[in-house]
Amino acid sequence: MTSLPRRVKSEAKALKSEDDELPSFLNSSSESEEEEEEWEPKSKVAKRPQLPKKNEAKPKKVPAPRSVGARKTIKKVAIKEEMDVSLPIAPAEDNRMHLLKPKEENVGTKPRTLNQKPVVPKKMELNSFQTNNMKSVECDEKPSTSVPIVGNDMKPEKSEEDFGFDEPPFKKIKSTACPEGKPVKNLGGNKVKEEFEMNWDIVQALSEITNVESWVCANLIRLFGEENTIPFIARYRKELINNLEADALREVQQALEELRTVAKKTHTMIQKLKKEGKLSGCLLTALLNCRTLEELDHVSAPYKTGSKGTKAQRAKQLGLEPAALSLLQTPMELNLFSCIRTNIKGLSTIQEVEAGVQHILADIFAKDKDTLDFIRKLCQQRYICIQSSLAKVSSKSGNEKDIGKFQLYHEFSCNIKTIQHHQILAINRGENLKILTVKVNIPDGVKNEFCWWCVNERWRPKQFLKPEFMRILRSSVEDAYKRLIYPLLCREYRSKLTSDAEKESVMMFGRNLRQLLLTSPVRGRTLMGVDPGYKHGCKLAIISPTSQILHTDVVYLHSGQGFREAEKIKRLLLQYNCSTVVIGNGTACRETEAYFADLIMKKYFAPLDVVYCIVSEAGASIYSVSPEACKEMPDLDPNLRSAVSIARRVQDPLAELVKIEPKHIGVGMYQHDVSQTLLKATLDSVVEECVSFVGVDINICSEILLRHIAGLNANRAKNIIEWREKNGPFINREQLKEVKGLGPKSFQQCAGFIRFNQEYIKNFCSNKKTELGSHALLTKAGALGKKKSKPIPCASRHPNPLDQTCIHPESYNIAMRFLSFIGGNANDIGKADMQQKVNAVIQKEGLEGTAKRLNTTVHTLQLIIDGLTEPEGFDIRTDFDKPDFKRSIVCLEDLSVGTVLTGKVENATPFGVFVDIGVGKSGLIPVRNITEAKLSKMKKRRSLGLGPGERVEVKVLNVDIPRLRITLDLIRVL
Repeated sequence: MTSLPRRVKSEAKALKSEDDELPSFLNSSSESEEEEEEWEPKSKVAKRPQLPKKNEAKPKKVPAPRSVGARKTIKKVAIKEEMDVSLPIAPAEDNRMHLLKPKEENVGTKPRTLNQKPVVPKKMELNSFQTNNMKSVECDEKPSTSVPIVGNDMKPEKSEEDFGFDEPPFKKIKSTACPEGKPVKNLGGNKVKEEFEMNWDIVQALSEITNVESWVCANLIRLFGEENTIPFIARYRKELINNLEADALREVQQALEELRTVAKKTHTMIQKLKKEGKLSGCLLTALLNCRTLEELDHVSAPYKTGSKGTKAQRAKQLGLEPAALSLLQTPMELNLFSCIRTNIKGLSTIQEVEAGVQHILADIFAKDKDTLDFIRKLCQQRYICIQSSLAKVSSKSGNEKDIGKFQLYHEFSCNIKTIQHHQILAINRGENLKILTVKVNIPDGVKNEFCWWCVNERWRPKQFLKPEFMRILRSSVEDAYKRLIYPLLCREYRSKLTSDAEKESVMMFGRNLRQLLLTSPVRGRTLMGVDPGYKHGCKLAIISPTSQILHTDVVYLHSGQGFREAEKIKRLLLQYNCSTVVIGNGTACRETEAYFADLIMKKYFAPLDVVYCIVSEAGASIYSVSPEACKEMPDLDPNLRSAVSIARRVQDPLAELVKIEPKHIGVGMYQHDVSQTLLKATLDSVVEECVSFVGVDINICSEILLRHIAGLNANRAKNIIEWREKNGPFINREQLKEVKGLGPKSFQQCAGFIRFNQEYIKNFCSNKKTELGSHALLTKAGALGKKKSKPIPCASRHPNPLDQTCIHPESYNIAMRFLSFIGGNANDIGKADMQQKVNAVIQKEGLEGTAKRLNTTVHTLQLIIDGLTEPEGFDIRTDFDKPDFKRSIVCLEDLSVGTVLTGKVENATPFGVFVDIGVGKSGLIPVRNITEAKLSKMKKRRSLGLGPGERVEVKVLNVDIPRLRITLDLIRVL
């Protein structure tokens, strides 16, 4: 290890002063303020110094230093003492400190290489982090992180002994004093200091909105702030997020963005009102209390420029505000007749003066936080319903077909607490089309109780009120409710219902998309893709088991030439030994399916046993004319490209579907009615999650697939491909650091999701060594010298067997220690012998016991065990469903009630699941017929629910041939 840099010695003092400067509302954690103060801003945490050599003096005193010099000494001695600790059995959570160590040590230095890492005595490092963090938690005056570096202070650190990861540093705060998973319970302490401060704590608000524990929310704010991706957090930071799934992480991320948007807009409005001289103390408080955009709009609407202003504003301009306030504070001294000005409109009569006072009071009541809180609480206890009815205009002049679609909602009423998301979206669509009128019905009892409370409790005058003043007060309360508060409540309810419905629709789309992308690939088969058509024929494409295009053609099956074209199809199938036909589900699909089913039943393709399947061709046409398709298949007609895409969707669904914009895949509900920004962000995140969790072989994958790996983007993917073409295949993960634009943070995010085929790399390296020997004799020509230099990385860098696993490089040290502990060898990864050794140790020591012995967490150890025991080439998609291959066809008219069929789920919605049962029209399993007992245990374990691609056994409950509707009951999941 390199010696401790000088600048580290004065770090902690600055941290202490930072903590003292925090606003009070950030230090109001419900459980422990001390731990919040230990969460340093990113710039500080990222700059942790390297640890010193192990055999150095040890006493460490924790009291706050009296001077910078004293702090320096303490810091240095403390770390030295930590290094002296021998390898005790530490709690599982201490590994989180280890996971973070690379980032801090690497700041300001050049990237390190993985194969140099084992030189470091990592056990000592782990314990030093453990000791350091135990002490830092015992005394919050001495944070374990460092202050930001200015200039090139870190230049002297040239250590080559550790990784260049940019790890989330808060893990260091973990200690034995905290239960596993909660060592950073209020990690949000310092970092919760948002750019725009409000009167509410963002951690608490986020926790209330998402129903996620506040300590998890604090951790997630920090993780997202450090630009960690959802796949990375979900896989490698489980202990910090209480094992949340990717969908839950996305929900928290979206809620966090919404809160920050509210805060940003609030402060923009405050600055604007301040500049205009309209900002008062009460208004500032009201603005800073806003948690939603609806509340912000309500509070700020009267002050927006460009309008004639509200009634209250006009009354204030007439000078009636003192009179209104006097009515509440000192009514005995109030004389409204003194406000009359006969020559001024609005003050000419006592009635106009009273109306102006009433408008000002109503405005005060409607913007009062306590008043709004009371009415909202009151509404929660009452029956509030949303009602829709057929609009009068549409009933007279409208498209009957469109009106018929909304027949269910012509006279519809439902409690806002029980209404379904799809019903809200349907009502909204009907309202936008001017077919339905919608209103929120709040019972009169709410109004009566609210008015009584305002007059007798909240706004009760401090002195006796004359009858005429009491009448004004009552009228003001009623006016506030009817004109301001009731419309606000309606907007809030509609907005929240719509927002929740949109989010659920987007989440459902994301779940369906994930299920579709993770469809099990059909490998090792030659496939014929068929893009059906009538007039322009059916486009054919035959692709090899490695996705190479072998042949393309066009056949006209539905124009009287079917028999003649059958000979051509048979010849092609026999020529390429192809026994699987993939038919797109677009125009003429049903006829094309019947055509092939008839030939198969007659054994026309003998000796081949041909089967076929139907796949969605959604997005294939759009892709076929995209720049990516032109680049990939420049010589093919766009119509033939779609046939190639259809075949590849069965061979490797993930690799093919990532080429298409997710919203064109068509597995959602009301996708055109929801926020397109939210939809795109969610679907892109799901694609990134799927590609990352499946993993890609860095040496053979396409640029398009690489773009979707966590931490990478189009430029970085392009640079990786260019590096690969220039330098040959990557040998290990460490070489990724040599790619232009791929820094420590990007490497940290993507490294665990990139795979290396070990056999391929070994063969490449052995060939390169031979080539290196032959080039050693040729030293004269400069060009030859350059050629000679290419194999050098191969000579100095060796394949790492752990690179073929899901284990992150930050855990390689623990993995190697675990292998030593069980007596295993890295070259036996994925073999039965490795599985036996792991099982023997886990049965003897237990998972938690082994984790403590290795100073790591149970989550990290489980990930290491999975990586070591999974067979080579393991693919998580093997657990998912494959396409449903068949040989015959059934018609809608053949169905009868009680018939039992097998089918494949096409789409899932909140109200039910659509299943393709092979009759040309999908049947619906209502959500009430899908119960826990009918779902497979494997499905429950994956917690993905019933989604696209799953094979199910169903029973026909009802067949409505005129309306082409089939109702099904779920028997079981196959």
